[in-house]
Amino acid sequence: MDVGLKRELEEKVRSGERLTREDGIALYESDDLAWLGGLAHEVRTRKNGDVVHFNVNRHLNMTNVCTASCAYCSFQRKPGEKDAYTMRIEEAVKLAKAMESENLTELHIVNGLHPNLPWRYYPRSLRELKKALPDVSLKAFTATEIHHFETISGLSASEILDELIDAGLESLTGGGAEIFDWEVRQHIVDHRTHWEDWSRIHRLAHEKGLKTPCTMLYGHIEEPRHRVDHVLRLRELQDETGGFQVFIPLRYQHDFVDMKDGKIRNRLQARTRMATGAEALKTFAVSRLLFDNVPHVKVFWVMHGVQTAQLALQFGADDMDGSVVEYKITHDADNFGTPNKLTREDLLELIRDAGFRPVERNTRYEIIREYDGPDPLRRESPQPMRV
Repeated sequence: MDVGLKRELEEKVRSGERLTREDGIALYESDDLAWLGGLAHEVRTRKNGDVVHFNVNRHLNMTNVCTASCAYCSFQRKPGEKDAYTMRIEEAVKLAKAMESENLTELHIVNGLHPNLPWRYYPRSLRELKKALPDVSLKAFTATEIHHFETISGLSASEILDELIDAGLESLTGGGAEIFDWEVRQHIVDHRTHWEDWSRIHRLAHEKGLKTPCTMLYGHIEEPRHRVDHVLRLRELQDETGGFQVFIPLRYQHDFVDMKDGKIRNRLQARTRMATGAEALKTFAVSRLLFDNVPHVKVFWVMHGVQTAQLALQFGADDMDGSVVEYKITHDADNFGTPNKLTREDLLELIRDAGFRPVERNTRYEIIREYDGPDPLRRESPQPMRV
């Protein structure tokens, strides 16, 4: 990138002028990672200061049985397969309550698109989970699942959301987005929920007062221009509704260990490489710079590794997700060393070690507790990049 274009982009960012599609592509073409990180760090500091948010949550996947066979997915199983499972609601409640003593504040629930479970299973599961854990927020179901519920129930998405909200739903999850551009999407997705329905369902959720996350699966067969297009679609929807709280870039995973039955379910990996740490950091930086109307950018440490997640906090991210405990969708695929669980103390240490001040939040990004940051009197104590 020539000096003149760099200066032009810096001036746009610092004046608050919205970046264009062409600007986003130019940022991805830059090989000056330190410059990109510094610019994104300016934006995250302007929006969120020296804070890194986290929560104490548990991911709950009640079934891995799925009608779809998405090319990248190692999680899904077909009915009758050896590792297929579907939890009874009582079993899901028992798993959720196992973390009650750790002051759990959120349950994050995502499932396969089960061909035989009745619609009533889903609102009933939320009601029972809420009854068992009344102080825990229920963040559940992707837009793809809501679209599936329309099919199996005969109800509209609006009616479905009303019933789920009545049962205790406080937020949808951001999944099912992958990459919206059909040039890529037709090769990676095997379900019916594309941009039109994904955006329709999140728009409805926002109209009903829910705040939701939005995501992007990157590092597979897409190109930077597809990532820019994806973010700009979400940015336009955010202009309309204001309902997205956080953007979450999700790193595509190869299928390393899920071969117990002799099957490699990830059909993309023979022709793909996972994104490097540098590519991940660039994706966080460019996303933060383009997404001028979403307050938070989250690094999901399970998909990036703990060290890359810490670095991402210097490249635009201000949220490290939470304790997670069990995330089968990724851990059924990867083997690059992410733990199953981080405790509250682990998260505090990681955030301080990256040079930031930890703030525990709830699902709605309301502050539960603020903690001390790194000790400024210690010479070896890390500090965030100065702006």
